[in-house]
Amino acid sequence: MRRREGAVTPEGGGERRAPVARSVRLLVRRLPALLIVGGLAFGMAAPAGYTAAPFFSAAPPAAAPLSSLRTTALTALAATLGEIWTVLYRGAAQDRRASVTEIVLVFAVSLLALGINRAVRHSGGHGGHPDAVREAAEAAQRAVLPTPPARLAGFAVAARYLGGRTAAGAGGDLYAVQETRHGVRLIVGDVRGKGLPAVVSAMTVLGAFREAADDAATLEAVASRLERALERERERCDGPERSEHFATALLAEIPADEPSVLRVLHRGHPFPLLLTPDGGLRELFPGEPGLPLGAGGMGSPPGRPAETFFPAGALLLCFTDGVTAARDLFGRCYHPPGRLRGGRFPDPDVLLDTLVEDITRHTGGEPVDDVALLAVQRPMGE
Repeated sequence: MRRREGAVTPEGGGERRAPVARSVRLLVRRLPALLIVGGLAFGMAAPAGYTAAPFFSAAPPAAAPLSSLRTTALTALAATLGEIWTVLYRGAAQDRRASVTEIVLVFAVSLLALGINRAVRHSGGHGGHPDAVREAAEAAQRAVLPTPPARLAGFAVAARYLGGRTAAGAGGDLYAVQETRHGVRLIVGDVRGKGLPAVVSAMTVLGAFREAADDAATLEAVASRLERALERERERCDGPERSEHFATALLAEIPADEPSVLRVLHRGHPFPLLLTPDGGLRELFPGEPGLPLGAGGMGSPPGRPAETFFPAGALLLCFTDGVTAARDLFGRCYHPPGRLRGGRFPDPDVLLDTLVEDITRHTGGEPVDDVALLAVQRPMGE
């Protein structure tokens, strides 16, 4: 029987897919070099207050599962030297302490990438093996989500990250908290997508937050800076990826001169919870919610923070949607308010440990999606 003209046989489909697969592999192998070049260009062109560290930090983990030890080591060296050169080039435009922190971060991630490469090689993994890529993405994400200090400006702080069991790889869940001249400010967010691209976008958001949190006068201004950072990243992408650079986010601040005041800005993110020492629980609904960062373009409404009373001893609990998406064997989603109401938690660590155990019990193991948790407690008597 003659094959109809234009019909695609399995063999023909394989022939057509082969060049695409080779192109993808080639692009992935070139990604570390592109990140380093992008970091150098961004470091030279970006205005004061912005950092190229996310580019350099992403390059070594991107090389680790797909390259030889020698190539990974050279990438790590190039990334570290690139960060040092950028810091020296920008000179007085950069905060010295922030610059040292960026260099240490890039160096630490570089060492981690070498460990990932060795682990992949010893386990017999091959450069393109999905498990190896997933492990690299998770390791890179953990490297850019360091454990916050246990106490910050008198407030107790704790954070947790749980990797999901989905085969798509680590997600872009993120959190950060820092003391600024405006008070304690924090962010919990979730970048669209999975794997190393999502981790790179998360690093972009975290880098922008670290700079904006101390400089920007309001939470709306911080959100606008994060929006611009994602917009710049979008402009470097082609095709469908241009529409994928957005993130849900929750921004909060406790003013330095008013520790009993809590301001929360929602950008498409799950509502946080406020737990009081007597077992009370309240969901903090948005005053005027905004669209996710990067989802609506530069003209999107920025939203308006909601202001609420932060009682002494109370705990602010923020989380990503991996919590509410966690399902049990019957498909029922986890409901944090119903599970935590009435509980008495002496500190943030006890709260998060209890929550992690309860989610694990609910799902019968690891949750499907990644989970990021951040809790801050106002001290008693202040």
